Amino acid sequence: MSLIRDKYHVLKILLKQLHSDVMTTKVDASELQQSVRSLQQFFQQQIVPLVGLDTDSNDEGRLQSYQTEMSKQLRLLEIDMIFFQGARQASTAKSRLDAIGDRLTTLIEYCNAILQ
Repeated sequence: MSLIRDKYHVLKILLKQLHSDVMTTKVDASELQQSVRSLQQFFQQQIVPLVGLDTDSNDEGRLQSYQTEMSKQLRLLEIDMIFFQGARQASTAKSRLDAIGDRLTTLIEYCNAILQ
């Protein structure tokens, strides 16, 4: 389970960094989009293959459930990005960034649950 924990720890760090960037800096839509794509790529290449590795059947089912939910949240994050890019007013852009922040918080909480 050590490899699994290490990969999820890295994912959590990436999510926290992106969350911090979204919440504390003036966000450039293209940079944010690239960060989200990199995050999705990391998830697909490093996290998805972990199911079935080095876990008992209870852990595997739990891990599979979290991965399914995280995959869904990452797809929704991409949709949130599209809405953010389409925002024309500052107030709309702010609410879209808040939604992105909430989505990232949810993903961080899933990582925390897996790492416990």
